[in-house]
Amino acid sequence: MSNPEKRPNQLKTRIKEPTKAETSLLPAFEGLTQDRILVPRNKEECQAAVKEIMDAGVCGFDTEAKPTFQKGQKSEGPHVVQFALTDKAYILQLHYSECEKASAEIIASKAVLKVGFGLKNDHGQIRQRLGITLDHTLDLDQTFRKLGYSGQIGVRGAISVLLKQCFKKSKSTTTSNWSLPELSPRQLTYAANDAYAALKVMEALESAPKQE
Repeated sequence: MSNPEKRPNQLKTRIKEPTKAETSLLPAFEGLTQDRILVPRNKEECQAAVKEIMDAGVCGFDTEAKPTFQKGQKSEGPHVVQFALTDKAYILQLHYSECEKASAEIIASKAVLKVGFGLKNDHGQIRQRLGITLDHTLDLDQTFRKLGYSGQIGVRGAISVLLKQCFKKSKSTTTSNWSLPELSPRQLTYAANDAYAALKVMEALESAPKQE
């Protein structure tokens, strides 16, 4: 005779995210183009960015840091912070003092929901670099876990599941030098769309039919 107390546990199957091979067959993700990527530098530009992001109340969020390659070497990042809205993204390079101030104001604000993937690492780096707490966040990896997905689905898997599109991430760009004074167009596009994709995933989740 079976034990009914064990049946619920037996039914808890986890959903696996699509493989890279499967997502590669999908149409490309429709990300932001260069003309929709803004890179504030001075006080006026940073203040305008803060106001627009604060007024929106929600943004896609991510950070980038110069990678470390030696064992035991600590990252000095983040070097770049990205905030994405529905039609644009702001890329703030923290070696500019005004960008650091603007980023800290948004990061610590309870008035703006920061939406991203795998934010645990961002929490630690932000606390170390800026001495503040990343507040009022939505980590989409945790959202998908609650929906039954195993592990961290990440932006690539989430985009393929919800938008039926292929989100490509270049390893060479991921591991490039994010502390450079001037970022390349490739880096700017990569950074902007990491944050923008998170916002699009949240929007897709909100508009998806609710299951009974």
